[in-house]
Amino acid sequence: MDLQLILALVAGIATIVVIVLATRLDAFIALLVAAVVTGVVAGQDLLALVDSITTGFGNTLASIGIVIGLGVGIGKVLEVSGAADSLAQAFLRAFGKGREPWAMGTVGSLVSIPVFCDSGYVIMNPLARSIARVKRGGYVTLALALGCGMTLTHHMVPPTPGPLAATGILGADIGAVILTGVVFTVILLPVVVIYARWIGPKLEPLLNTEVREQVYGTVGATSSGTRASGGINTLTGDESTPSAASDDVAVDGNDTTTSAKKPGAFLGFLPLIVPLLLIVANTVCTAIDKNAQGQLSGDAYEASAWVAPIAFIGNPVIALIIGLVLAVYILLPRVTPRSTVQGWLADAASSAGLILLITGAGGAFGMVLRESGVGDALAEAIASISLPALLVPFIIATLVRLAQGSGTVAMITAASVTAPLIAPLGLSPLVAVMACTAGSMVFSYFNDSYFWVVTRFAGLDGVSAIRGWSGITTAVWAGSLPLLFVLDLVV
Repeated sequence: MDLQLILALVAGIATIVVIVLATRLDAFIALLVAAVVTGVVAGQDLLALVDSITTGFGNTLASIGIVIGLGVGIGKVLEVSGAADSLAQAFLRAFGKGREPWAMGTVGSLVSIPVFCDSGYVIMNPLARSIARVKRGGYVTLALALGCGMTLTHHMVPPTPGPLAATGILGADIGAVILTGVVFTVILLPVVVIYARWIGPKLEPLLNTEVREQVYGTVGATSSGTRASGGINTLTGDESTPSAASDDVAVDGNDTTTSAKKPGAFLGFLPLIVPLLLIVANTVCTAIDKNAQGQLSGDAYEASAWVAPIAFIGNPVIALIIGLVLAVYILLPRVTPRSTVQGWLADAASSAGLILLITGAGGAFGMVLRESGVGDALAEAIASISLPALLVPFIIATLVRLAQGSGTVAMITAASVTAPLIAPLGLSPLVAVMACTAGSMVFSYFNDSYFWVVTRFAGLDGVSAIRGWSGITTAVWAGSLPLLFVLDLVV
């Protein structure tokens, strides 16, 4: 591999780490500076480097920017109406006390099959916050379990783009890939929950102040998940007295309702479930149409006339617009002033601003890494080393993911490099696909846009973000390796 490309990758990552951990600048600036440093060291044309940064930023926000904005709007309405707390109570009753991380991990894995994990996390995060608010703690555990539950199916179960593309490139049977991906998800979900329960209490005291206030209001939470009462308020420093609120209702400075006025769980669920069902309908109908046209790989696909209307309303942007309208007109009392509602939505948009900038900057950094040739060079180098057959796509996907951040790109790159090697290595296409998908889950960090979505919503910064999110994704990556060897023996 070209030494210059290695130095470019190392320089870019080191730039992010140093700026985020040792300067007054934030992650948005760190990612942009890292993109510039990487491109310059890699020898990219300076004008082309600027184009890469702007293109990567724009492409990333084009895919999830509107979704994030609409999602936080729905979350704000769920919060101020009290519907999110009603939903939290329903989830707690359904799964039972002490099983909340299982609830979040399971729901996340189901939602992320038809829905991009970025979109799904934004939609479902208000539930994690509300459960933590009711429990008076444990938000980090729930946020990590939700996010990584989504990672499992997003990486392993078609029809998400990465595994679907790898299936087509490697010529595997899509039904077998779906079944195997579901089995892998079920087996790896305990890894998610165990890690989240282990690291969550350690990171809970390190929540940034903004997210802590959003989740717990003026009520602090200890690392053990109990409510702080009396003495000095852990958020404001003011003296306080024990809250008279019910154990079933969280104290939140933004909550404008009383328990008697809160919408029920069914109404509260509508703004969430309707967009999800529309997106699922789009996914299912598009998959059926592609199958009928023989376009399983997703290339050169044009929707049939009967699919087009469903694809339109099932597009995440349109679906979430519908969800936001439902939230405003179903959950809020009719007497709520227009200016008040608009103020709440403005607050939601404001809170989403930094998330959008950081997410877009992550996409810019990833684009520079891709166009610098680091990912391709890594893939070619590892393919030339003598390894057990199933480790070739696994390691290629792992290294490409580390180099440029996108799990989908890592899967597609690994599948493309591995495809000509399937016959010479005697590797099953099914095993090769699962190796590509499993390897792409490793150590989600600064150059992955989903890293920023999860860690910003979870309130984790710097080393805490790496210990929490990068750690849990690496745990499931490591847990998938023995499953691959067993699968290789079986097939």
